[in-house]
Amino acid sequence: MKRKRLGEVLRDRGHISSEDLQKVIVEQQGKVIRLGELMLERGLVDKEDLAAALSEISHAPYQDCSLVAPHTNALEAIPRAIAERCCVLPIAIENKRLVVVMAAPQNLNTIDELRFISGMEISPRLAFRADICEAIEAYYSAPDGVPAAESAATPQISPPAAQIEFVSTSSRESNREAVQEIQADLKQQKTPAVRLVSQIIVTAMTKLASDIHIEPRATETIVRIRVDGVLRDLFEVPRNLQNSLISRIKILADMDISERRNPQDGRCMVRVGDRQLDLRISTLPTQYGEKVVLRLLETSAPLTSFANLGMPKDVEEGLSELLLLPQGMILVTGPTGSGKSTTLYSALEKLRKPTVNIVTVEDPVEYVLPGINQVHVNIKAGLTFASCIRSILRQDPNIIMVGEIRDRETAEIVMTAAQTGHLVLSTLHTNDSIAALVRLHDLGIPGYLISSSVTGIVAQRLVRKLCDCHSVEPASEDFQTRLAQLGMTEIPQRMAVPSGCENCGHTGYKGRVGIYELLRLDDQTREIIRTGGNIDEIRRICHAKGMRLMQDDALEKLHIGITTLEEVLRVVPVENVATVRCTTCGEFMQSPSTFCPHCGGQRPTQELKDRPARIATEVISR
Repeated sequence: MKRKRLGEVLRDRGHISSEDLQKVIVEQQGKVIRLGELMLERGLVDKEDLAAALSEISHAPYQDCSLVAPHTNALEAIPRAIAERCCVLPIAIENKRLVVVMAAPQNLNTIDELRFISGMEISPRLAFRADICEAIEAYYSAPDGVPAAESAATPQISPPAAQIEFVSTSSRESNREAVQEIQADLKQQKTPAVRLVSQIIVTAMTKLASDIHIEPRATETIVRIRVDGVLRDLFEVPRNLQNSLISRIKILADMDISERRNPQDGRCMVRVGDRQLDLRISTLPTQYGEKVVLRLLETSAPLTSFANLGMPKDVEEGLSELLLLPQGMILVTGPTGSGKSTTLYSALEKLRKPTVNIVTVEDPVEYVLPGINQVHVNIKAGLTFASCIRSILRQDPNIIMVGEIRDRETAEIVMTAAQTGHLVLSTLHTNDSIAALVRLHDLGIPGYLISSSVTGIVAQRLVRKLCDCHSVEPASEDFQTRLAQLGMTEIPQRMAVPSGCENCGHTGYKGRVGIYELLRLDDQTREIIRTGGNIDEIRRICHAKGMRLMQDDALEKLHIGITTLEEVLRVVPVENVATVRCTTCGEFMQSPSTFCPHCGGQRPTQELKDRPARIATEVISR
């Protein structure tokens, strides 16, 4: 049965003539005002008649807002910002159902949002928009519609947080409007959750964090930030603000706030002063609620030279020579967060010139490089790495950068491209440079294709640099013994000790520097790869020819006082490592450290433990 429209119901009831109805419909065209509101404004119908017609259409009883006094617990269930945005007024809780007066009770998306925020089923009532707005202003006594205890527990907002500007990246008009409302709430200092989101982002930006982790716990929600590759606690959020906080973030990222059983991904952009960040946001259902991780990406690329990245002279010269080749594949390997993208972007900056066509395929595009064609893959739309590369090869490229090789199809296409006159740059997730050959073989790439395509492999890590507040002490016997175990021939007589100050967040470290090794394939190694030789043979030959490992580069930076032994052993996969146990917390570590990396205890007593190298490597990777 066809559903009647408002004008038809009013006409059939004799409240408006067909001529007047047609005139008001024509007048409404191109305006944002609703038809019923326009009829009231023109005096064509009475308010009671219009309310009865709207109730018939929406199947929701009419509620006169002037005749109701909302209960406090109902108002607490829906924050004021949500009430204003959705034009709703919670008035009571009846039989575990929240009674809500709505301007559009037939809007299922709004009902789902209210159900998610309140944790209760929604019983809708109908009222006019203007009446609801007046009631919200009258009954939400606190400016944010939440208990005073909540506001008091919210961390204090520093002035820069009010200067933040959120920018929607969605093409949906509804999301753009929602982001604009959140921005308006922030300027008027209305909603604690909105202010809290802003404070978290601004604080993370100030501390140069790369990621923000919002983790629900049993009694509170912990906010942590990752600075220089290490997570640290920022502050705690009251449990009763958790849903509101996560809802605001999901609205910014154009996620479905009513969906909390499945992981979601989204993004938005923020501006604070001259800085603009791209936020990549993901949610994950956990035992106590949704965990949210925000990755902070600068929209401008950190273009710098290889030397400024910390690349040793031999690796810098070798990589620069490989970049001059007209074709071939150069791989950069390492775990997530090891600086692979920065190395690739620095290489592209070195290669960028008007005479070459450079195209990148990334997921996502992390930094915008002027003069380079960058493609963002979209798996849901069928735009994969493999399909992008096929299209790019028809675009007459000179240089192709592929964000990551994840499967056999992608690997085969880029390796074929490397043999047909293209220089290809890409990344792999492996422990070291030689292990990348094993990874390619595991993907199903034949040895002859690897040997004829790959020209060089860079493996890297990032270690934290000592802050200027560090001190220098005479080297302990254990410190010198451990360096000797690691193969260092020139043992330093003094060692740097992290101290901690306000500038470094009392960690003793400020900033990071790269640790590198470069494998250049020559005829001998190519022949071993082509014939399916043992990887240990390749490793032996490379070592015999003087290839420097990441371990060697790390120890050199340790020797000149850039970093510490604890940091090297935390990050770099070193060989011949014995382990020690902290008697304060009982955790294993790989050095006679001044500070335990797990509990932070100073000068813990240690017991040497003989453990297999495999287990030591696993502990190091923690």
